[in-house]
Amino acid sequence: MDVTKSSMVFDPLYGFISLTPLEVEIIHSPFFQRLRWIKQLGFSCYVFHGAEHSRYGHCIGVMHNAHEILKSCKRAVDDEQLHDPKCLTRKAVYNKAIRVAALLHDIGTFCFSHTTEMAYIRFGETTNKKGGKGLKDDHENLGAFIIKNTDYEGGLTYILKKYGIDPQMISDLVKGTHSSVMANQILHSEIDCDRMDYLLRDAHYTGLKYGAYDRDYLLHHFKPVRIGDHDILTIKHNALHCVEDFLNARFAWYSQVIRSPRGARYDILAEKICFHFIEKGYIHRYSELLDIIANEPMKFYGFNDSYFMNTIHAKYIDGSLDNVPDIKDMAKTLLLKTGAVAVKSSEFRQVLLNQDDHKTNEKVYKKAQAKATEMEQVVMSKGGAADWVLPDLPSKKIIFVKSPKSIAKDNNNVNLLLERDPVKISYDNGDVKLLADVENSVISKLSNSMSYTPNFFCSKNAYELLIKENVIKE
Repeated sequence: MDVTKSSMVFDPLYGFISLTPLEVEIIHSPFFQRLRWIKQLGFSCYVFHGAEHSRYGHCIGVMHNAHEILKSCKRAVDDEQLHDPKCLTRKAVYNKAIRVAALLHDIGTFCFSHTTEMAYIRFGETTNKKGGKGLKDDHENLGAFIIKNTDYEGGLTYILKKYGIDPQMISDLVKGTHSSVMANQILHSEIDCDRMDYLLRDAHYTGLKYGAYDRDYLLHHFKPVRIGDHDILTIKHNALHCVEDFLNARFAWYSQVIRSPRGARYDILAEKICFHFIEKGYIHRYSELLDIIANEPMKFYGFNDSYFMNTIHAKYIDGSLDNVPDIKDMAKTLLLKTGAVAVKSSEFRQVLLNQDDHKTNEKVYKKAQAKATEMEQVVMSKGGAADWVLPDLPSKKIIFVKSPKSIAKDNNNVNLLLERDPVKISYDNGDVKLLADVENSVISKLSNSMSYTPNFFCSKNAYELLIKENVIKE
């Protein structure tokens, strides 16, 4: 394929998106083409059957948003410089690197996205390896490995070097550890190019309107501000309510869609099955993935949703799961989308908590955990071998914005405005504030709030047993 010329793709959200020769070559690598076969929303397609979109389109959209933010901030080079492989001025490299990092931010995505990733993180094969670096077995570290350890024809390291882009720089940007605070904010913050895309894209393909916000208005109001020795990304006060719409949309999306028991039951099932398969060696372990990436890119291409579902089906058919009837029943439930029950109980209701009220929050967490433990013990002692329960108690907070108190507690910088994640609002007089400190912001009144959305799932037989034992009510 001739990659000396730029290319165009048509996106359902943004229309035509221009690609540089570097980006075209990256997109046609086996690592990026693999993303076509990984669903963006995991098993949400079991609930919203239009949600068949992939990480492939999402990543291109994220790259486009990153560039639009740079343009809004007057930090983008003109098209001629951007598309010229020989133009390697400092500003051009900065622009190209942020675009490429946005394009590659999910290059290490696991089968069904974050669904199976949690199984790899919990198993922690290389994380717990003696003498290792102790890094999480997650998609960011896997992606960074791909970016830095594929220096062969068609590999991302090779392609980046070919175009004069430092793979380590791209890795740092993907992980959010680059020396440029503003670059990290564009890629990793409470309003970043990633969230800007998936809110609109996921809403489009599910048919829901939860993710709606005025993207054009938001883009118009990004503004770089100098704080000490760093440029930071701010949003002008004029767009305050647009910012609030964005954060409300994300809060609702996670609360009502991602954590909805209708779809979450299949994600937790897939995670449990994946963990069992990793233990048994039925699917690639993390260390195997590293070896495959370094030596067999076309084999890594096959590490996708089809690989995972085909493995479950094959193990269900060949008798490998006969000795673990609970896992076998889970496999059938996942394959046929039937048989999983969401338990309704006061302990598993969605509640709003105060981020800073750790004492009260701990009581809520312990109450849910105690109920989950009680039900697990009943099914374990009185249920059959095929009966199963899956507590799904979230470890990740669903928040509008992180509370200033939490930021201060975790902060290693003297100036909180240099923290990567929080939204910063700028004023015409030069003032800059954290969104949570803006007096006339609705979000500032909700900045301490977070949603706790526990779920508990079980097989049909286990559900009937729990009712019979009067542990739950029908």
